[in-house]
Amino acid sequence: MSISPPYHHLLQGLHVKSTSPSVSGTEFRMVAEHVGLFPKKFDFEDAKERIRKMVDKVEVSVSAYDTAWVAMVPSQTQSSPGDTDTPCFPGTMNWILDNQLQDGSWGLPHRHNLLIKDALSSTLACVLALKRWQVGQAHMVRGLDFISSNFASVMDDEKHSPIGFSIIFPSMIDYAINMGINFHLPQEDIEELLNRKDMELERIKGKSSGSRNHYLAYISEGLGKLQDWETTMTYQRKNGSLFNSPSATAAALLHLHNSRCHSYLCSVLQQFGNAVPTMYPFHTYVQLYMVDKLQRLGIDRHFTENIRNVLDETFRLWIQGHEDSFGDIATRALAFRLLRLHGYSIPSVPLAMYGDQESCFDRFGGHVKDITDALELFRASELIIDESDRFLEKQISGSRNFLRQQLNRSIQADGFAKYIIHEVEDALKNPYYASLEHIANRRCIEHYNLDNTTVHKTSFRFEALDDDVLLKLAVEDFNYCQSIHLQELKQLKQWNMVNRLDQLSFSRQKLIYCYFSAASTIFSPELAHAQEQLNLIQLVQQWGTKEGANCCSEKVHIVFYALHDTISEIGDQACRYQDRNVAGHILKEWRRLIESMWREAEMTRNKSVPTMKEYLENALISFALGPIVLPTLHLLGPKLSEEAIRSLEYRNLFESMSTCGRLLNDIRGFEREAKEGKLNAVSLHIHHGKGLVSEEEAIKDMASIIVNKRRELLGLVLQNEDSVVPRACKDLFWKMSKVLHLFYGEDDGFTTENMEGVVRRILQDPVVLA
Repeated sequence: MSISPPYHHLLQGLHVKSTSPSVSGTEFRMVAEHVGLFPKKFDFEDAKERIRKMVDKVEVSVSAYDTAWVAMVPSQTQSSPGDTDTPCFPGTMNWILDNQLQDGSWGLPHRHNLLIKDALSSTLACVLALKRWQVGQAHMVRGLDFISSNFASVMDDEKHSPIGFSIIFPSMIDYAINMGINFHLPQEDIEELLNRKDMELERIKGKSSGSRNHYLAYISEGLGKLQDWETTMTYQRKNGSLFNSPSATAAALLHLHNSRCHSYLCSVLQQFGNAVPTMYPFHTYVQLYMVDKLQRLGIDRHFTENIRNVLDETFRLWIQGHEDSFGDIATRALAFRLLRLHGYSIPSVPLAMYGDQESCFDRFGGHVKDITDALELFRASELIIDESDRFLEKQISGSRNFLRQQLNRSIQADGFAKYIIHEVEDALKNPYYASLEHIANRRCIEHYNLDNTTVHKTSFRFEALDDDVLLKLAVEDFNYCQSIHLQELKQLKQWNMVNRLDQLSFSRQKLIYCYFSAASTIFSPELAHAQEQLNLIQLVQQWGTKEGANCCSEKVHIVFYALHDTISEIGDQACRYQDRNVAGHILKEWRRLIESMWREAEMTRNKSVPTMKEYLENALISFALGPIVLPTLHLLGPKLSEEAIRSLEYRNLFESMSTCGRLLNDIRGFEREAKEGKLNAVSLHIHHGKGLVSEEEAIKDMASIIVNKRRELLGLVLQNEDSVVPRACKDLFWKMSKVLHLFYGEDDGFTTENMEGVVRRILQDPVVLA
């Protein structure tokens, strides 16, 4: 009886979704209903279609706060001066009158209870606009009642504050009082509020000039005549705006009568009608945000065409130098990261402008937006692939330090910021090079924020974005893939028993880890006698039918028969994908592995000390990734030509991946292997250093080689030009590298306790929505 292992899924199983074809909605629905995850009415295909429309149609909501500031601009600021007693944009006043909420406030309906300050700010701005043009008396009264009844929240530090609130809101109160508005509030409350503003302005003076000027220019509407307008206008963009912010631009138009500001506001109103969003243009970021969200949830493979369209358009804008689309750190960093990861040839130079870390990471007065920008820059800077990217190392360090500092500050007291806090903690704990997609997907699902509200100077939402549909689809998708993993693991266990590999005492039985990591090591240089090793090599070299094979021991019999059946089965399966016989390639990899293990065992037995070059040339093969990766490449789907297998590109991919794995293993297993008298890169480096290289220095040198090889590998994977290895195949090398970094993150990969929980969450425990 011969049972073939699900060998072609050993690596695919790490993230089966990225390599398997899209599964029909019927199949997904049957699995989900069987385990009771969703009601039978959940329609997988309908969900996919709705999400496709989201990617194409999602936009930001309009802003009552910004619309009010635009409404306050008088007509005299146009190129042809007119009556100062009429609004420049009268349609905005109609919108304000038509969009007051039931409680007397303006702003987003159904807002989070922590966003009361945002509602107060938007409401006060609308009241000022109504007062400025002496309309909507009843609306004003209701708005003032809302402000007075919720004024205590202004001083509540537990409530989330929009950017610049501690300056803008007191300034609006002062402006309203000068206009004759009576809030019916105790004078001491007003004075305390104004004192807070003065304290905030004093605090800002201690910031670097770059961050201070940026912040004050961004909140120009809160400073009015006190603003340094000459410095502020240095931030004016090609489209005429200040920071793509309608409120700040309206303030500049109000005070300077700048025609470019006027043109910008006209263009925004032409796009949105009688109201404006809090940022425009913002479409590029919104679409990239959607692409990133799909990837983080692990459902991006269902929307490849939509994603490609978004990235093609983003790349077009990028090479054109479209400043208005990439004017802020978050958008530029997110665009760079997604474009580079998807194989677009994109240099890192545009990120070099963020080298002044003190200015870059404190542009918004310590608001959550500073955290978001630093996080995106950190993620983008992780994608170092060659020497031209070296400057990103400084940005990784700077952004990491800033993010760690922010985690220990007052942001933790703000419940509205808990999701960004989790993202920061996750990014710092799980660097990109060691983060497996399937694990990251589960973390994203479990911490998913169903409220897509974002707060800058005011709050906004992504219109037409249905987070509930996204989350349900992600959960169903995850659990379906997990069911495949469980079936394959069951089959692998059965194969292991039938072929009696569980009887080999020298092989540590960690089958579930081997499936999880695809880093199985069923062969060992520790067969009891050299005679057994030579016998196995001879059998593989002679290769024929297994019947009549002259095995010198039961151990050799078990290993050779399992190997023979496995290679034969894999060869047959691969032939169906590649339309040719590739068993010879697979056999060659196994032969190289066994021979390299023999050489390694011989060096150990003879106590010989090879050079580092000699050791690595052999150790990269004996690390046993060849027989794992090559067969899987043939079963991914894309045709892998003879030219590709023999190419320098393929050899470099394998060498970079294997170097990372071998040295990671050697660093983690150094002490144990030293006691056992085994060869190890760390001990060899110390030995050849002739007393000049300490253990700490040797480990540091090995770690440096790993970093360089990891970056080299990523560069090869992301390279499109002159590449002969299909991208899906190259991705497999990178995923294997990620597995190795995760696997050897704590120890040698077979004794860590934390791994058990990770494996269980990916292979066994389904995700269930609360």
